Amino acid sequence: MYAELRDRAGELAGILWREHTVYRERGGGVVIRGEHVRRWISLAPTGGKDRALLRAGRILDGGTTAPARTEVVVDLTAGTAELAAVCRSLLADVAATDESALAPGRGERAGKREKPGRKARAPRPGRPRKERHTSAASCFVLLCVAAVLGSWFYGLFLFGGPGY
Repeated sequence: MYAELRDRAGELAGILWREHTVYRERGGGVVIRGEHVRRWISLAPTGGKDRALLRAGRILDGGTTAPARTEVVVDLTAGTAELAAVCRSLLADVAATDESALAPGRGERAGKREKPGRKARAPRPGRPRKERHTSAASCFVLLCVAAVLGSWFYGLFLFGGPGY
C-alpha cells in the first residue's frame, strides 16, 4: 500500500506544485509539503482496499505542520486528475479557514482577550470565605508524630541510650 501511496503522491505533487517535498510519515502514509504556499497534504492508508485518507493543513512559522484542517476518504482507483481536484478543494478550504482566522481584530494577539468596554470583575457576592481550620486528618498526623517522638524520648530516658 505504501508504494502505491508514494506513486500517487509523486503524481499529485507534480500536478499541484512545482516546488514540493514528498516524504513518509510515521503512520505509513505519505506527506506532500509545498513550502512556498505554506500547505501540506497527506495520503494515509485507511485499512480498506484502494482507499486512502486525504488530509490537508498549513505549515506554521518555523516549518512545523499544523493539525489537519480538512480531511476526506478518497478512492485511489480514481484518476490523478480527480484526486488533484479533491486536493485543490481541500487546499481551498484550508485557505478559507486561514482567512477567516485572520479577520480584522483577530490573530493579532494569542491568549485570552478582554472584550472592549468591560470592567474588571468584582468579587462574587455570597457566602464569606471560610477561615482555615485544621482538619481531622492533619490532627491525626500530628498525633502520630507526637507519639513517635514520645516513644523515642521515653526509650532514651528509660534506658539511657540513644534509642536505636
